[in-house]
Amino acid sequence: MKKIIITATFLAMFVLGTVPTYAQIASNNTVQPDQSIRPFHIRIPDAKITDLKARLRNTKWPDKELVNNETQGVELTTMKSLADYWLTKYDWRKIESKLNSYPQYTTNIDGVDIHFIHVRSKNKNALPIIITHGWPGSVIEQLKIIEPLTNPEKFGGKKEDAFNVVIPSIPGHGFSGKPTELGWNPVRVAKAWITLMGRLGYNKYVAQGGDWGNAISENMALIAPKSLLGIHTNMAATVPSEISQALAKGVIPTDLSPDEKNAFTQLDFFYKKGLGYANEMSLRPQTLYAIDDSPVGLAAWMLDHDDRSQKLITRVFAGQQEGLSKDDILDNISLYWFTNTGISSARLYWEASQGSTAGFFDPRGLKIPVAVSAFPDEIYAVPKTWAQRAYPNLIYFNKLEKGGHFAAWEQPELFTKEMRNAFKALRSDL
Repeated sequence: MKKIIITATFLAMFVLGTVPTYAQIASNNTVQPDQSIRPFHIRIPDAKITDLKARLRNTKWPDKELVNNETQGVELTTMKSLADYWLTKYDWRKIESKLNSYPQYTTNIDGVDIHFIHVRSKNKNALPIIITHGWPGSVIEQLKIIEPLTNPEKFGGKKEDAFNVVIPSIPGHGFSGKPTELGWNPVRVAKAWITLMGRLGYNKYVAQGGDWGNAISENMALIAPKSLLGIHTNMAATVPSEISQALAKGVIPTDLSPDEKNAFTQLDFFYKKGLGYANEMSLRPQTLYAIDDSPVGLAAWMLDHDDRSQKLITRVFAGQQEGLSKDDILDNISLYWFTNTGISSARLYWEASQGSTAGFFDPRGLKIPVAVSAFPDEIYAVPKTWAQRAYPNLIYFNKLEKGGHFAAWEQPELFTKEMRNAFKALRSDL
């Protein structure tokens, strides 16, 4: 043991209270986390693109499904068409260049590097908005709405419709870092987003999301920082408890309105036939080694997300014109492939299920202003009656005639109008 020498001077200083305590010394010597915001540029190595093509070329195909529809899963014809286009015609460098045309950054929050796009409007009174993707989505979902939101006058809007747009990648997704510890559930992501908006200097802002983006935005609303004026959702959590009970029993209530009956039917299908991917990722995400090893395996897993999106994508690769193109679809899948985030993104489902008994669509009891857009081909089209019950401070509701789960990506013009109308009432609070 080393001998400790205490001088008379040091002792006098300690008695007088002028010597720092051990806790103060330790605090002063602690390395403060890096809160800097760093520019980010994407450049996937040529070797990774070559490897992707080799894997596509050497795909080991299964037998054809034994039915003439998608009831056994994504059809072999669709996957072979997708793989052929991916191998022979698709060019990753185009979307890479598109992404790099926007200001991108990373910043470390709670030990994880957060990647985000941040585009400021030229309008000094623009409303800041943070938009969150879901699974199997990415920041690519929102690229088509950036310019219409930040520069509305060029896209049929008014100067006062302008937004400052922040689009982050959820940890474990895209170019954000992958958590190396447990606990990165939607609540923790919501806290990170609040930190991010504060770090960017936004004292007043709104949030938007669908899928996991909704869960994250709603958790931001539950935390309810003074800076968050309100949220918008295109996949709302509004299912009343009696409807959840009826769905569990498989008995449709007799007193439902046409919109409520439609929502019930959609949810009934989803819970019985469309939830396989979520069940596996909630229970055993690490088992999905194949999606990080096989590009076709990853693509099929991502396509089999919801019935209407899968059918839309099937039509696209059959040569039909839809809101999404072949390149759109492969841009997103390629992003997951090149960032190796198949399994790391799946873990969010596992994290969200730990210790939680609430359903994904159960109301959370939000108090702050909420705006809802109900797209017909979402997993379920929210009835206004349910939205009014779930959100006592519902400031906007609109039932759309077209659009599905990837609304901003598939129907950017409609989605842009929804953002302008949904948050119009909150701009006076800036």
